[in-house]
Amino acid sequence: MLSALYSLITGIGVGLLFAFLKFPIPAPNHINGVLGILGIFLGYLIIDYFRKG
Repeated sequence: MLSALYSLITGIGVGLLFAFLKFPIPAPNHINGVLGILGIFLGYLIIDYFRKG
């Protein structure tokens, strides 16, 4: 759980830096992109679950 918090804090920091420097956001800006990333992650978890038996 602590690593998830570190990831969130790092992501917020990177987002703030990108906004401050007026760079384009380094993440999908639509829900479709976010759902695509979530789908990739869930697909990986499903395969990993069945491989471990």
